[in-house]
Amino acid sequence: MIIETHAHYDDEAFDADREELLRELPENGIGRVINVGASMQTTRNSIALAEKYPFIYAAVGVHPDDVAELDETAMEELRGYCRREITVAVGEIGLDYYWHKEPEHQKLQQHWFRQQLVIAREEKLPFIIHSRDAAQDTFEILKQENAGEIGGVVHCYSYSVELAREYVRMGLYIGIGGVVTFKNARKLKEVAADIPLDRILLETDSPYMAPTPYRGKRNCSLYLPYVAEEIARLRGITTEEVIEATEANARRVFAKLV
Repeated sequence: MIIETHAHYDDEAFDADREELLRELPENGIGRVINVGASMQTTRNSIALAEKYPFIYAAVGVHPDDVAELDETAMEELRGYCRREITVAVGEIGLDYYWHKEPEHQKLQQHWFRQQLVIAREEKLPFIIHSRDAAQDTFEILKQENAGEIGGVVHCYSYSVELAREYVRMGLYIGIGGVVTFKNARKLKEVAADIPLDRILLETDSPYMAPTPYRGKRNCSLYLPYVAEEIARLRGITTEEVIEATEANARRVFAKLV
């Protein structure tokens, strides 16, 4: 089966047809979905979806764009969600300097990134990392926090193959989605061909970043075979091998998946 390791089906882009679309996923080989929180509210939404659909699991956490809403009360709420059987990861957490170039906000992001890593460690859950225009700081924090002991994935990977190798050496996984199918995605294609197959996870980031031939349209997990096919082409193996390996990888890192 295909395991979708990063989607946002609580997004308003799915309001018109969410139930119909979600019913289609298992019928089309998408056996498990991790719906990922990005704020306190979307974390609650992810829990609600996981409660409703037996093939959906939740990741709970606050994206760097929204860390201003965090305080100790919110952190205790997140910690409580971590103890649910339907919660498989802490995320998405990390750093995003694309929109936030002010040093004060970047320091705030770094603080809450570290605090959410603490929750992941203490609650024995892997993490899901968001990192944009913050390659060095993300890597340094993960190294300082001994993140390999916690385990997790660098979601929507967008950096160099050399840095991907460092993350693999650290014991982390690399999330690859629709961008790998884009003609101009040279760096990500190199990563997909280079790193060990047992360190790759399939993801969409739905509703964002749909693969070719749906680029620019709403993304969904039904398009994951396009991602698997491109990874297979780049590595000179079969699509089935990619699907089997990435399923095993997802079950290894997200140990609460059943």
